[in-house]
Amino acid sequence: MTDTNKQYDSVILSCKEIFIKKTKDYGTAWRVLRTISIVDQIYIKAQRIKTIQEKKEQKIQDDVAAEFKGIINYAAIGLIQLELPADAPEEIQPEEVAILFDKNIGIAKKLMMDKNHDYGEAWRSMSQESFVDLILMKLQRIRQILNNDGKTIMSEGIDANYLDMINYAVFALILM
Repeated sequence: MTDTNKQYDSVILSCKEIFIKKTKDYGTAWRVLRTISIVDQIYIKAQRIKTIQEKKEQKIQDDVAAEFKGIINYAAIGLIQLELPADAPEEIQPEEVAILFDKNIGIAKKLMMDKNHDYGEAWRSMSQESFVDLILMKLQRIRQILNNDGKTIMSEGIDANYLDMINYAVFALILM
């Protein structure tokens, strides 16, 4: 489990560096995104990975690892958007963005550690294709929750699906 902690932190550090640099370049322009738009951004990345996996070639040189990092960062954006009040300012300083990022990734990591305890790191035997399929399934679940006006009867909410996507993408990157 110690290796998993270190590997998880290493992946997240790489994602956070990208996240903060883009925040400094673009500000928090992502604040205008609604949940469905965030879902669509993650979908584009996951679908590209799936297409590359199936065709066994790619024509655009952005690598698959960058797409998994994008999934992590967009899911973090989704979590941040869910927690911010509707009247929160669109522009947030990079220091505050870093705090919000760390808070939400911390929740994802705790979830991963709890599940790792119960499942015995079964993810280490899974394929990259499975992680992509699971991410795509989570996106479909969020779409259905949105169609249900954000309500679920007995299932987890949108936030839980974002947390799982973060962890699946981290696992894929660790195994790469």
